[in-house]
Amino acid sequence: MDLLKALLEQSPIMALFLAIAVGYALGEIDIKGLSFGVGAVLFVGLAIGAFAPKSVPPPLLGSLGLVMFLYGIGIQYGKQFFAGLTGPAGRKANLIALISILASLGTAVLIVRVFHIKLDYVAGLFSGALTCTPALQAALEIAGNNDPAVGYSVAYPFGIIVSILGIYVAALVFKPKVEIPSKKSLELVDLVIRNPAVIGKRLEEVETLLPSEIEVVALRRHHVTRIAGLDEVLETGDSVLVVGKNEEAVLRAKDLLGEMGPQTILHDRENFEYIRVYASKRTVVGSRLSDLAMPAEAPCRIVNIRRGDAHIVPDPDLILEFGDQLGLLAELKHAPALRAHFGDSIKGTTEFSYVSIGIGMVLGVILGLIPVPVPGIGNLSLGIAAGPLIVSLILGKLGRTGGIVWTMPVTANLTLRNFGLTIFLAQVGISSGKSLMASIGDIGILFVCAAALIILVLVFIIFVVGYKIMKIPFDDILGILAGAVGNPAILAYGVKTVPTERPDINYAMIYPVGLILKVILVTLVMKL
Repeated sequence: MDLLKALLEQSPIMALFLAIAVGYALGEIDIKGLSFGVGAVLFVGLAIGAFAPKSVPPPLLGSLGLVMFLYGIGIQYGKQFFAGLTGPAGRKANLIALISILASLGTAVLIVRVFHIKLDYVAGLFSGALTCTPALQAALEIAGNNDPAVGYSVAYPFGIIVSILGIYVAALVFKPKVEIPSKKSLELVDLVIRNPAVIGKRLEEVETLLPSEIEVVALRRHHVTRIAGLDEVLETGDSVLVVGKNEEAVLRAKDLLGEMGPQTILHDRENFEYIRVYASKRTVVGSRLSDLAMPAEAPCRIVNIRRGDAHIVPDPDLILEFGDQLGLLAELKHAPALRAHFGDSIKGTTEFSYVSIGIGMVLGVILGLIPVPVPGIGNLSLGIAAGPLIVSLILGKLGRTGGIVWTMPVTANLTLRNFGLTIFLAQVGISSGKSLMASIGDIGILFVCAAALIILVLVFIIFVVGYKIMKIPFDDILGILAGAVGNPAILAYGVKTVPTERPDINYAMIYPVGLILKVILVTLVMKL
């Protein structure tokens, strides 16, 4: 064992990747539905840090991993973040997060009064239980000693462990029904024009009457099928091929246009073919479909777009991203020209612009470093976590600025986020192992119970008040919990628990607000 300890302490990078390898292996173990997934990397890191205290990897690695993770989250969910923030669901999510954080702070203050624990320690316990390093930094500056760090090191692991166990218990007790997103292909149906209300009208005019999930892509007249142009005037007996996002939208289109046809268009390959191409050329990526320049010598119609596992009905405002797979209706002889136009390289599913990611992260770090004077409190800064997240959310919403494409393929984004998260958890775990063991040995069970109580109050309120009383969907609640606590390990476990992307979206929405609130609250309590 001494040889292993010496080896790890001589090579911190080896310790880092050992924590990753063993953590992922243990995270896959399922005991009656409970498995920690990538969160196990943190606990293995804690064990390595306690066993070999000098094996701590450079803090820069952990910071880099955290920035990579948060930047990927913001870029992917920027649009959903701003849409949700202004809606009633976003307001409810932020309200329950606010209530739970305030309740945790109230619990911390009560602990000071009841158990007569020094306020500096309790400020660290609150910061650690809610895994907020910027709040700890604020407490250290005001206290002028290392006492907040002692409380933080004790509470930090419990903030993660209690939250993950809370998700597990809530899933067992409440047995939530989470709707699984459909991964079926889009509906393609032949319809015959019979409704006098649309006969004699141009297709462009008719499409404004159809559901937004429906598009007419081909027309068959006098036994000849061709791509439907917006200037086409519909006649009685015409067959049209419509593509819809779901069966309900197709049925509404049938009610407007006429009746179900014999599916002749779908089987007619004489005049056109269905072609799949990847968007991988910078001239098309980042462009709205309405602004997309198509080759004049190769007319086509975009039928659908597949992004990751999602099938998307083409919309004029949709912005193409690297790796999008387009389904085109066009003549087979035009396939080479269309593939050349869009790029059609599978590498586009894994590549992103290093220029854009470099600029975006630089802007995020700069934002995090800017001190903001707050009357009565002093200077506050967002830190290296919230700054990049806020910037990436804005860039994710913009999609493209001039020639710079901010978005990245879903597959590349997932790789960036998961790798960054893994490095962060391993580094934080190894660096916290020694201080955790020392703190527990010096102070005893009181600090452990106080830390568990502070986070337990937050978890209880979010699940009981948020899920049971406010009726917030369970998958949203998991993201709210992870964002309120502010730790990606909790998010990783929550994402594994439900089959939707809602935890990621709510985490991105709650995290920056919660981080700023925790820093302000700790500063106020310490000063007032």
